[in-house]
Amino acid sequence: MLQTRIIPVLLIHKGGLYKTKKFKKPKYVGDPINAIKIFNEKEVDELILLDIDASKENKEPNYKLIEDIASECFMPLCYGGGVKNLEQIKKIFSFGVEKISLNNILFEDDTLVKKAVEIYGSQSIVASVDINKTIFGKHAIYNYKTKKHTTLSYCNFINKLEKIGIGEILINCVYNDGMQTGYDLELLKIIANEVAIPVIALGGASSLEDFKKVIVDTEVSALAAGSMFVFHGKHQAVLIKYPKRDEIEKTLKEKIE
Repeated sequence: MLQTRIIPVLLIHKGGLYKTKKFKKPKYVGDPINAIKIFNEKEVDELILLDIDASKENKEPNYKLIEDIASECFMPLCYGGGVKNLEQIKKIFSFGVEKISLNNILFEDDTLVKKAVEIYGSQSIVASVDINKTIFGKHAIYNYKTKKHTTLSYCNFINKLEKIGIGEILINCVYNDGMQTGYDLELLKIIANEVAIPVIALGGASSLEDFKKVIVDTEVSALAAGSMFVFHGKHQAVLIKYPKRDEIEKTLKEKIE
């Protein structure tokens, strides 16, 4: 297993696999089960599945789809979307999902988050934190449910999550979502230095060179991407792909040396 995990992120919308740009304009990519089978063949490190409908519309998770995907998935699977109580968490874990990503509930119920950590362990609970830029260009935590920026300090917020017992933090840069212009290295550097728990970077990746820049310049533990793994070429033709193992190792090795 690589020291730095490389994680595809799949977005579920209307039961299908979609990709967004800056959290808007969902574009149909294909059938999620088919994508899972391809990623199995590619032997990816891990997979993150996010149901954007369940999060946005306060819906129940699509248990049938989660169960179907988990049964096909040979790699560690993290699910997020619409999770707001312990009963849902228990049911999703029963399908064989290894981790659950919490988002909206992080703003609403610290007690539930603590209980989830106590029951299932820090390693099983991931905090998904969306960060956007205000009209003044400042970073701010974004609430996907309300579609508004919060007044919370992102450093204080992630420190609180660490104290609660969260095992990992997924930092999703809204302004970079689907843009493939590279990660926000300065932001990631600050966040990774704020906490001792693993930080997963998401938003902006277009190549292995983008991965290398994060690895060299920050203390981020894992790299996640969406568009890079489902689109090909400047016209963004749909193509489910994942870098070959030797290509990844060659890129990541440069940090170690």
